[in-house]
Amino acid sequence: MTAIKHTLNRDVFLPNDERLIGFVHVTKVGRKKKTSFLCAALSTETPVQARVYQVKKADKTEAYKKKVTWLLRELKVVDGKSSSKETAEFDLHFEKVYKWVASSVNDKETFIACLWKLSQRYLIQKPDFLNVPRHLLEEVSRPTGAIQTTQQEDDIVTMEDDYQALTPKEESDLDQLMSECKIAISNAELFAEQLSKQLSVLDGANIHSIMGSEDQVLNLMRLLDDGIQSAEKIEDKLEFYDSILQNVKDQMEVMKEKDALIKTRNKNHQQLLEELDSLVKQLDLDTKYLKALQDGDLNTPGGIYECTTAAHTLQRCLNVDIHPALNQMAALEEQQRKFSKFSDKFGKRLAHHLNNLFIHQGNEHGETLSRQAPDFKLPQHNSAHRDLTPYADLMLWLKNSDFDSFTQLSKVYTQSLSKLYNKEIQDFLEMAKQKLGSKPDKNRLGVGLTSQARALSGSSSSLNRKMSGSVQSLNSDSTSMHGSSHDLAMRHLFDQVIDKILSELEPVCLSEQDFCVRFFHLAGDMPATKEPKQEEESEDIWKPIQPAAPPVEEFYEENLGGGLKIQRRRAKSKLRHMNEEVRRMMGELFPNLESELEAFVSYADRLDGFNSMYMLVRMSQHVNKSQDAGSFLSVMYASCLVKIKRNFDKFISNQIKTIQDFKVSKKSRCGIIAFVHNFEEFANQAENIFKNSDRHTHLDKSYKTLVAVIYEQIARVANESQKTPKEVVMMENFHHMYSTLSSLKIPCLESDRKEAKQIYQDNLNSYTLNLLGRPLEKLHVFFEGVQNRVATGVKPEEVGFQLAFSKQELRKVIKEYPVKEVKKGLDGIYKKTHKDLCEEENLLQVVWFSMQDEFIKQIKHYEDLINQCYPDSGITLEFKVDDVLSFFSEIAQSR
Repeated sequence: MTAIKHTLNRDVFLPNDERLIGFVHVTKVGRKKKTSFLCAALSTETPVQARVYQVKKADKTEAYKKKVTWLLRELKVVDGKSSSKETAEFDLHFEKVYKWVASSVNDKETFIACLWKLSQRYLIQKPDFLNVPRHLLEEVSRPTGAIQTTQQEDDIVTMEDDYQALTPKEESDLDQLMSECKIAISNAELFAEQLSKQLSVLDGANIHSIMGSEDQVLNLMRLLDDGIQSAEKIEDKLEFYDSILQNVKDQMEVMKEKDALIKTRNKNHQQLLEELDSLVKQLDLDTKYLKALQDGDLNTPGGIYECTTAAHTLQRCLNVDIHPALNQMAALEEQQRKFSKFSDKFGKRLAHHLNNLFIHQGNEHGETLSRQAPDFKLPQHNSAHRDLTPYADLMLWLKNSDFDSFTQLSKVYTQSLSKLYNKEIQDFLEMAKQKLGSKPDKNRLGVGLTSQARALSGSSSSLNRKMSGSVQSLNSDSTSMHGSSHDLAMRHLFDQVIDKILSELEPVCLSEQDFCVRFFHLAGDMPATKEPKQEEESEDIWKPIQPAAPPVEEFYEENLGGGLKIQRRRAKSKLRHMNEEVRRMMGELFPNLESELEAFVSYADRLDGFNSMYMLVRMSQHVNKSQDAGSFLSVMYASCLVKIKRNFDKFISNQIKTIQDFKVSKKSRCGIIAFVHNFEEFANQAENIFKNSDRHTHLDKSYKTLVAVIYEQIARVANESQKTPKEVVMMENFHHMYSTLSSLKIPCLESDRKEAKQIYQDNLNSYTLNLLGRPLEKLHVFFEGVQNRVATGVKPEEVGFQLAFSKQELRKVIKEYPVKEVKKGLDGIYKKTHKDLCEEENLLQVVWFSMQDEFIKQIKHYEDLINQCYPDSGITLEFKVDDVLSFFSEIAQSR
C-alpha cells in the first residue's frame, strides 16, 4: 500500500502542487471488476484546499488519471452503513449519493478517519458522519492538556508530511558524501562515527576563527563610533541652515498667496467684462426696430415683415436668459421697463388693426356674396386666408406676449366669420332643397337657377306632391312604390345633390381648419404624428382606420423603453388638448352646421324613404376618406351618419310594419302579393345604391329581416285567403321569391333562396295531389282493398279467389271508366287549375305536367297490381298510358 501511495502521490498529485493524505481501494456496488481509488489530498498553495478524487488506471498507458474531482466542502454526508457491524460498504453524499465497497474494512475505516480529520481542520460547515464507529471520530484539537493537543497536532502533521521527497541539491550532496566514503553502505556505524569526527573538527575550526577575529571587530566598532559623531555634527549644521531658510520660506508663501489673489481678481474682471458685454448685446435694440414698432405700416407686405422682425427681436430681448443676481441692476430694470412699454404699445396697435381687418373682411365677403348670382356651390375663402396669412407670425408674437388680446382677437374672428358661414350654408342647403323640389336639370347639376324667387315659386307644387307621397312601402303597387321614371330621376338627382353638398362642405371646412391651425398657432410645438379621436358612438356605423405610428417611432419606442413612452404619453396629451382647441374654434365658426345638416337629412328622409340609403352610402364614403379622424368635420359627419343610420333603420321598420299590416281581399283572387312583387324592384334599387359600398352589411341585415317577414306574411295571407287555395298562394308567391332571389344573386340570401324553392316544391306537390284527388274513384277503392289484403299476408295470386275482389268484380269496375269518361274528368281538372292560378306567374303548364306525372304514376300502379294478383287473366284497363298522355296534350293545346 505504501508503494501505491508513493506512486499516486508522485504521478498524480505532486505535478499539480498537491499532497496525497489518504486513499482507499474501492469498487462501485455491483461492479466488482471496475476498480478505482478514492484519494483525499491537500493543495500546497495557500489558502489550502482539501479535495476528494476518484483515480483510475488508464487502459492503454497503464498510468493513473483523475476521473472525478470534488471539493471537500461539497461533501454533505458520510454514511458508514453500520457502526456496530463490520462492513466494507460506505456512501459519500456529494451532489448525489455515491455507493462504494472498500477492499477491506480497515482501509475503509482509515479513509473515513482521514476525511473526519480533514473536515475538522479545514472546514467550517462540516459534513455529517452517520453509522461510523465512535473511536474513528476523534477531535482534532482537545482542550484538556497541552500534551494531548500536541499529540493530536502531530498526528495531523504526520498525516500531511508522511512522505516528502528530497530536493535535487540534497540528492547531489548526499551522493557526493557517500562517494567519498566507500564504507558508507557496508559499515553504517563506522560511517556515522566518521561523520561525527568530521563534525567535531568543523566545530573547532569555527570557534578558532571566531576567537581570531576579535581585534578586527574592535576596530570596526571604533570606526562606527567615529561615523556616528561625524553624522551628529552634520545634522547640527543642517538644523542651522534650516532655521536660516525658514524666514525665506514664509516670505515666499506670502508672495505665492498674493499672486493667486491677483490672478483671481484679473479672471473675475475678465468674466465680468464678458458678461456685461453679452448683456449689453442682448438688451440692445436697434433704432430701426423701435421705429418699426412705433410707426411700421401694417397694411403692406414690407411693413408687415419689418414689424414681424422687430417684434420677434423685442421678444428675444424681453425673454433673454439673465442671471438672477443681475436682475437687481437699475439699468437692467430700466431697460426691461422700456421694452415692456414698447411691447404693450405695439400689441395694442396690432390688436386694433387685426380687429378692424377681421370685421372688414367678414362684411366685405358678405356684400360680395349678396351681389353674386346664386350658384349651387359654397363660396371659397381662400383670398381672405391669403390676405391674413402674412400676419401669422405676428399672431404668434401676440399669443406669447399678450395672451388676453390674442384670445379677444380669436373671438372677434369667430364671431365675424360665423355669421357669414351660417348665411352661406343656409343659402346653400336651401338651394339644395330647391333642386330637389324642381325638375332635375339633365345637362349640369351645378347650373344655378335664374332667380331664387322663381325657384321658390316653381318648386312649391311639386314639393308638396312629393312630401304627401313620401311614405312608401312594399305593400304599394309597383308604380307608387318604386316611382315612375320621374321619381327615379329625382332619386338619382338626390344622390348627386347629397354628394355635391358633402363635397362642397369638406374643402371649405378643412381649408378653414387648416388656416385656423396655422394662423392662430393651435398646433404649437406638437409632434407630427396624429392621434385618432376615439368617439363613443351608440351604434357601430363609423369605423375609421386608425393611423399607425411611424416605423421610426415604433423602433425607438421598442429600444428606448419607458422614457420614450412617457414622452409619447405627454405628446398625446398635448395633441388631445390641441384637437379640443381646434374643434372648439371650428364649432364657434360653424355653430349651426351640424343642426342645418341634420335638418336637411330629416327633410330628405321625409321627401323619400329611399334617400336614407343614398345618404348612408355617400356619408360613409366621405367619413372613410377623411385623413384626420379627429377633425371637426369628421366628428360632425360621424354624428350625422348616426342619424342617417337611424333613419335607414326606421325606413326598414316601416316597410316591415306595412307588410305585417297587409289585408287580404275577400272579393278577388290573391295572385302575387304586392309586397312580394315589389321586393324585387326594392332589392334592385338597393343593390344599385349600395354597389361597392362598405356599408353593404347594413343592407344585408335588412334583407334578412325583410325576407323573414315576407315569408311569414305569405303564410298568413295564404291561410286568410278565401278565393284562392292556400297551396296556390304559397306556391305562386314562393316561386316568385325563388326567381327573384336567383336573379339578384345576393350571397346573404342564399339560404332563403333554397328555402323558397323547397316551400314552392312542397306546395306544388300538395296542390297537385289535392286537385287530382281520385279521378277513378271506384277503381282506386278496389285496388286499395287489394293492396290491403296483400299487406295482411294474403298471397297476391290468391286475392282473386276472394268474392269482393274476384275477376268479375274487377271487370265490372273497369267498365265504369271508359276512355271518354277519363278524358272528361281530366278536362274538368284543367279548368279548375286554370281558374286557381294567376297568369302573371305562368305556372299553369308546370302544374299540369306535374298532374300528368302523378296520374300516370297511379295508372302504372294499377297495372302492376293486376299483373301481380290476376296473372294470365287477360284483364286490362280501358285506356293505356299513351292514351292518357294524348289526353293531357290535347287538353293543354286546346286552351
